[in-house]
Amino acid sequence: MNVSSLFDLLGLTSLSLLAFAAVLLFILIISFRSRSIVFCQYLKTMTGVELKPQQVRSVFKKLGRDGVREMFLDLIIKQDLNETGPLQIPKDVRAPKPGKTKSKG
Repeated sequence: MNVSSLFDLLGLTSLSLLAFAAVLLFILIISFRSRSIVFCQYLKTMTGVELKPQQVRSVFKKLGRDGVREMFLDLIIKQDLNETGPLQIPKDVRAPKPGKTKSKG
């Protein structure tokens, strides 16, 4: 058996296997290209934060993974404050003002 004969495309079976491999490669490329879009849609649905894949890509190029994480946390905090408003701390939970401490007696 000759090594070059392994790579010969003879018959319909070989061509169909090659076509199947090409289709799988095409699907793989499409899935990698669309995952950022799907992530941004998921993020909008779950948190209300709207991002575009181009924004994430540019921050990643400038600041890396930590920069994207920081941007995401900032956006989550801003979105949460927009939805709930400033936190209202009940008076019975507030810390005493400086200089006014209760003495145990």
